[in-house]
Amino acid sequence: MSLGEVAAELYGRTPADFVAARNEQVRAAKEAGNKKLAADIAALRKPTVAAWTVNMLVRAAPDEIAALLRLGADLRTAQRELSGKQLRSLTAQRRQVVDALAARAGTVAAEQGQPVNDAVLRQVGETLTAALADPEIAERVRTATLASAANYSGFGPVGPDLAVVREDEVTAEAQDESSSRKASSKRAGGKHHDDREARRRERRAEEFPAVEQQAKSALEAAEQNARRAAEELRRSEERLAELRAELAAAEEQHRFARHAERASRREVRSATTELERARRRLE
Repeated sequence: MSLGEVAAELYGRTPADFVAARNEQVRAAKEAGNKKLAADIAALRKPTVAAWTVNMLVRAAPDEIAALLRLGADLRTAQRELSGKQLRSLTAQRRQVVDALAARAGTVAAEQGQPVNDAVLRQVGETLTAALADPEIAERVRTATLASAANYSGFGPVGPDLAVVREDEVTAEAQDESSSRKASSKRAGGKHHDDREARRRERRAEEFPAVEQQAKSALEAAEQNARRAAEELRRSEERLAELRAELAAAEEQHRFARHAERASRREVRSATTELERARRRLE
């Protein structure tokens, strides 16, 4: 087996089982004479609960994760082009998709018999957000081989052709762009304004399919979570009804047993009385 195949197998296990499984893989690699592979496997770190939860989410919802990572590519492109309007739109989508996937991760963990708390789910959301900005983290998410949660304070790597854009800078940039457009419109007249509006409409039309797809992915994930929650509620209500019926039956049986016990005592007292009378008659 290659290191990637071994990692995929190991990171599919719960954190509690990871170390023992890793040691077994190291032993197998040594017995096969592959010392380098054994060393590489030994270097694999046990996943944190949050990292394991993300890995399970990726395995359970690969299509949704693929859509999330495509959104990350779109966000990085928008940032490189310093497109404030597009970046704000994609950022809103990012929040919706990440929130939906974090909720889904909680469901997946519970289905695996390892329910997680809100703090872990926050780390899951932070890790997914980091994957949108950092291709290296995105690859570890995609392959479901995370060892620890990740976070990212900005968005996108800082380099000569890519700058971190904060929301306040995006807003300022959008406001400057708006002011510039207004001034230009006054100078150029109505025709130039109409041409600009037409170009903006064309850009919005070009961006709409990607935006729509991301929104659909987020909606589908939310609907799946809602269906699962509804099914869990239905099963819980059915079980509650069964338990109530069992309780009612037990209470009825208890009342019957109590009445039977009282009747038996009365019979004992009556029989005792008759026995005493019989003895007196014999005397």
